[in-house]
Amino acid sequence: MADWGPVAVGVILFVLLSPGFLFQFPGNCRSMEFGNFETSGRSILMHTLIFFGLFALFTVVIGVHIYTG
Repeated sequence: MADWGPVAVGVILFVLLSPGFLFQFPGNCRSMEFGNFETSGRSILMHTLIFFGLFALFTVVIGVHIYTG
């Protein structure tokens, strides 16, 4: 049996936390901007840290598992 939980969590978080897609933290002009489809080095770093924290939370602490086969 394959555990697809971490894969699904990673894909969903990657799409939702892409800088500029839903929100950008920190923004170019303000501390948070919504739906501007722009990015910067600082926002890439912040979104990477948020992604790592949420991914670790969902896969290790909560233990999301999706088994197939």
